[in-house]
Amino acid sequence: MSAWAGVRAVVARDLRLAMRRRADTGAALVFFAIVVSLFPLGVGPEAALLRRMGAGVVWVAALLAAMLSLARLFADDHRDGTLEQLLLSTTPLPLLVLGKIAAHWLSSGLPLTLASPLFALQYGLPAGAVAVLAASLLLGTPLLSLIGAVGAALTVGLRGAGVLLALLVLPLFVPVLVFGAGAVDAHEAGLGIGAHFSLLGAMLALALFAAPIAAAMALRIALE
Repeated sequence: MSAWAGVRAVVARDLRLAMRRRADTGAALVFFAIVVSLFPLGVGPEAALLRRMGAGVVWVAALLAAMLSLARLFADDHRDGTLEQLLLSTTPLPLLVLGKIAAHWLSSGLPLTLASPLFALQYGLPAGAVAVLAASLLLGTPLLSLIGAVGAALTVGLRGAGVLLALLVLPLFVPVLVFGAGAVDAHEAGLGIGAHFSLLGAMLALALFAAPIAAAMALRIALE
């Protein structure tokens, strides 16, 4: 019980900090809206083309928007000394890292998921495809936070951490992007979407176990 109390305290603290820095969360949503809205202007008004590319564009925009706040996941705590206190806590570090990842998803991934159906409408996607898109983002955005946390831990305290983080995690984001957008394409083609969601769920289960442990090990190495 004390361990989970520590996790809840970390989640509550990070969410309070996110509420105080609303501009950061707002910037990610504005970036997401701009990227999604610019594509129809660039490729033209052809309805069939927009409908075919809509899911992929929304997924890419959500992925890039989630990347904006990943570099700060541990960097602020590293600068003010909070990270050292987390390492000295009696609560296992992987659980505390999991709490920080949960707070990151609640403050960045979840708002993007909730906003995605609204922006998907401009691509002419039917209601069923929009629902599949939102469900795939609901499964996929936690994966982005979990994988990104490992990259953020590996680059914490390094000069040019943002560029290194992007180079590390973007290749690992590709399977999430492929299966997330592919679920909508399969639905539009009249095929089953169970395989895509099963793979996303399996990756999420694996990442929930492995990513906090890997990130905790990287943080210990970075602070030694």
